[in-house]
Amino acid sequence: MCLKNIESNLKSIAYKKSIPFCYSCYKEAPSGVCKTCHSDDLMRLIPGVGCEYGTEWVVEELLKEDLEAVDTEEIFEQMIEECYEETTKVGFMEFSTVELMKNNDPIYWSIAQSEYVDGLAQDEQLISFDNGSNYYWIHDLESYIEENLEGAA
Repeated sequence: MCLKNIESNLKSIAYKKSIPFCYSCYKEAPSGVCKTCHSDDLMRLIPGVGCEYGTEWVVEELLKEDLEAVDTEEIFEQMIEECYEETTKVGFMEFSTVELMKNNDPIYWSIAQSEYVDGLAQDEQLISFDNGSNYYWIHDLESYIEENLEGAA
């Protein structure tokens, strides 16, 4: 599934899992038009969370609620452990390679981690909907979409 389809399907799920809401009258408007003021300029409401215009925030909330975000630190450390030996010998002492690298040059470590995550995003393995604060595996999103589009149909 391409990124545009994923975003489109998540938007459809957001519409199905949120309620149109007239902020002027402070009432739900499930028909898409407020019965009091007849406005169709409606927000989206998630009960117990809040209301706002658009669906981007709904998608972010649904994903936070239903999917686990990728721990980018953990996947980077795993990649390093797969590429290099788990321990590094310095003189007569052995250290965790990850901890040695992380502690020796934390700035370079952070840059390398960012580049690794950016690479996964460019390869369309990871996706973020909040400018990189949280990443999700594409395969997890595809499963989420299948489950929620089937359940809503």
